[in-house]
Amino acid sequence: MRVRLGSEQLLDSTALDGKRVGVVCNPASIDHDLRHIADRLGAHPRAHLVALFGPQHGFRSDVQDNMIETGHTRDSVRRIPVYSLYSETREPTADMLRDVEVLLIDLQDVGVRIYTYIYTMANCLKAARRHGVKVMVCDRPNPIGGVAVEGMVLRPGHESFVGMYPMPMRHGMTIGEIARLFNGHFGIGADLEVVPMEGWRRDLYFDQTGLTWIMSSPNIPTVDTTTVYPGAVLFEGTNVSEGRGTTRPFELVGAPWIVAERFCDAMNQMALAGAFFRPVVFEPTFQKHAGQACGGCQIHVRDRAAFRPVAAAVALMSAFRASDPEKFRWKDPPYEYERERTPIDVLAGSTELREQIESGVPADEIARSWEKDVAEFERIRTKFLLY
Repeated sequence: MRVRLGSEQLLDSTALDGKRVGVVCNPASIDHDLRHIADRLGAHPRAHLVALFGPQHGFRSDVQDNMIETGHTRDSVRRIPVYSLYSETREPTADMLRDVEVLLIDLQDVGVRIYTYIYTMANCLKAARRHGVKVMVCDRPNPIGGVAVEGMVLRPGHESFVGMYPMPMRHGMTIGEIARLFNGHFGIGADLEVVPMEGWRRDLYFDQTGLTWIMSSPNIPTVDTTTVYPGAVLFEGTNVSEGRGTTRPFELVGAPWIVAERFCDAMNQMALAGAFFRPVVFEPTFQKHAGQACGGCQIHVRDRAAFRPVAAAVALMSAFRASDPEKFRWKDPPYEYERERTPIDVLAGSTELREQIESGVPADEIARSWEKDVAEFERIRTKFLLY
């Protein structure tokens, strides 16, 4: 299978001829030949690249951690400004868009509601509408496919930069489809055109597309990471390590008080679909428990179609808390520009998950509790799908 990207479709057309173009991108914004979209635009004989915009982690994805802003700079090779949309502003300003006729967005999403790139895109759509700029979104694969939809849905009143709209954790849409959903259903109303892919099917995982995976952000190093990330990212809201500071972030989860073998035996007895929990002890080099031995597991996905990453993470989280309720803790604020709300509530999109786990609600019952909301979202998303 060879998928032809939206950026490849666009750059082989005449749609940008004579246009002054800005592009929101990062190192993963490459084509089949590993050529970066900024390089292709810079060499375009009839389009004029006038500005670059970087999402969280920066245009070059050189900023490792969350909640560390990047500054504006000037690209020394292309000699144009590079604006950070994870800085004192998360939305392009009038001055940033002054010379831009068409704002391209070419970002590799990971298919998860909390991933900030889709909200950078939403902010770009809002700013473009306000300032009369056309937006073109170059579509890319959802690396975990476009079939499964899973997880708790964000509740009104719990909006943040990791969740602006009521969507499940795993939304099953491409970034182009998300743009259509935001612009249409959620009423942004920008002048938007999505450039679709050719050859992508909803059942494809990224490693079935013929494309090369480039880290979409510093802690999403492999396609394997993307399969567990929709659930394991919830551990950012706890004092359990989600594997940051290791070579397998989000696949490794653990804490200093855990005996790995006993913990994994209990997890595997649950027979969660598509998953095997292998006992490990790891020592993060930075972030939580840096330099301490953490017992826990590596999540091995044996059947991607059957595996439900959010349900698996809820079962893991419940097990970590039950192992020692005194040592397990919810992380304190701040988290992603939210300075009052508990990070787990920001991630989950409501207080419900935390309250369910604190009340001892079984993990399978928690998973069933979001099914009605997921079904409603699936009904809404249908008219915005492209494939």
